[in-house]
Amino acid sequence: MHLMPEKWTDGRLDEFEKRADERFDRVDERFDEVDKRFDQVDKRFEQVDKRLDKIDSRLESMQKTLVFGGIAMTSGYMAGFAALVTQI
Repeated sequence: MHLMPEKWTDGRLDEFEKRADERFDRVDERFDEVDKRFDQVDKRFEQVDKRLDKIDSRLESMQKTLVFGGIAMTSGYMAGFAALVTQI
């Protein structure tokens, strides 16, 4: 059986345009939903960024404390060693 393409009349073209518009409207609605989801994700990432900034500042202060503590301990050991050496 040989299928012959139907002729495109103005009426068929108008119907096709209407159906295509309806389909694109549904696609637009779905993209609006996706945009809403991305907005929610953006808000969550902003919250995560704020938390990470707090953690970063805490780590910086801990690092400074550890460095100063290390310097103080080293100075204490050196002073104690110097005291021992001068006693001999």
